[in-house]
Amino acid sequence: MRRVTLFLNGSPKNGKLVAVYGTLSDLLSVASNKLGIKATSVYNGKGGLIDDIALIRDDDVLFVCEGEPFIDPQTDSKVPEGLSGSHTDWLTLNVGGRYFTTTRSTLVNKEPDSMLAHMFKDKGVWGNKQDHRGAFLIDRSPEYFEPILNYLRHGQLIVNDGINLLGVLEEARFFGIDSLIEHLEVAIKNSQPPEDHSPISRKEFVRFLLATPTKSELRCQGLNFSGADLSRLDLRYINFKMANLSRCNLAHANLCCANLERADLSGSVLDCANLQGVKMLCSNAEGASLKLCNFEDPSGLKANLEGANLKGVDMEGCQMTGINLRVATLKNAKLKNCNLRGATLAGTDLENCDLSGCDLQEANLRGSNVKGAIFEEMLTPLHMSQSVR
Repeated sequence: MRRVTLFLNGSPKNGKLVAVYGTLSDLLSVASNKLGIKATSVYNGKGGLIDDIALIRDDDVLFVCEGEPFIDPQTDSKVPEGLSGSHTDWLTLNVGGRYFTTTRSTLVNKEPDSMLAHMFKDKGVWGNKQDHRGAFLIDRSPEYFEPILNYLRHGQLIVNDGINLLGVLEEARFFGIDSLIEHLEVAIKNSQPPEDHSPISRKEFVRFLLATPTKSELRCQGLNFSGADLSRLDLRYINFKMANLSRCNLAHANLCCANLERADLSGSVLDCANLQGVKMLCSNAEGASLKLCNFEDPSGLKANLEGANLKGVDMEGCQMTGINLRVATLKNAKLKNCNLRGATLAGTDLENCDLSGCDLQEANLRGSNVKGAIFEEMLTPLHMSQSVR
C-alpha cells in the first residue's frame, strides 16, 4: 500500500496523509472528502500533471486542484527579492466562492484609478484577506465580476446570455471601472425596447371590441387613437377619459353615455354621431366638426360638456335639449339651427358665436359672454332675464 500527502494547490500547509488504492478517480474522491473541495486534477511538487495512478510513488507530496492552473507553493508563499513591485505575477481571486486566475497587470494597468488597481498595485499595502488556498477574497457576485475581468483583459464588453447588464453595471460602479460604466449604460439603453406611442388603428380596435363581452366595461383611458377611423362603430359606455382622439373620424358613431372627460378631440369629425348622455367635461374639441349630432336623450339623461373647449367647432343642426355647457368655451363656434331648449349656458364664452335660428327657450345664459354673437332668425324671443352680461 502506498501513502501520499495531499495539499491544496499553492498551499504548503494543512496536508492530509492518505492511502492510495484503486484508480485516479478514487484518489480524487478521497482528496475531495479530506480537503473539502471538488478535486479535478493532481500535480506533483514540480507541477507535473498526474493522469495515471501508476505514476504515484510512496510518500509522494501531491497538490490537488479544482481546475485552476498549478501554483507553486514555494513561489506563492515567498516573493523573490526584486519582484515586490512586479505587475506580471499571477493571482488567484476568490470572488463569492468562485476562483479566477489572472495577472496583477490585468487588474492594474487598464484602470489605474479603480478599486481593483489600488487593491493589487502594491503587495500587502491594501491588506487583502486570503482563504486557505491563498486566493484573495472578494465578497461580490462572480457572474457579474466575470465580464469586468474580461473587459480588463481585452478591453471589450462581452456579456453572456442570461447575465443582467444592470448587475454588471453595479459591479463596475463598485470597483470604479469608469470606462466600462459608459459602455454598460449605452448597452442597457440599446437593449431596452423602444416605447410604442403609435396610435391604435381601426383594425386593432375592432378586434379589441369583438373580444370584449357586451356586459363588460371597456376602459380605454389615456389610449392613443390619433387619426383613427372609428366611424359608424358602436362605442356606447366606453371610457375614453383622457384619451387622444385628435383628428379621428367618429362620424355616425354611437357614443351614447361614453366618457370623454378631458379627452383630446381637436380636429375630429363627429358629424351625425349619437352623443346622448355623453360626458365631455373639460374635453378639448377645438376645431372639431359635430354637425347634426344628437345630444338629446328621451329618458332625460343630459349630456355634460361643462368646461369643454369648443372653440371654432361646427355644431350646426345639433339636438341639444337640456345640454350642460356651463363655463364652456364656444368662441367663434357655429351653432346655427341648434335646439338648445333648457340648455345650461351659464358663464359660457359665446363670443362671435353664430346662434342664428337656434331655439333658446328656457336656456340659462346668465353670466355668459355674448359679445359679437349672432342671434338672427331666433325661433323664440330671448329675454333679458336669461342673459345678464
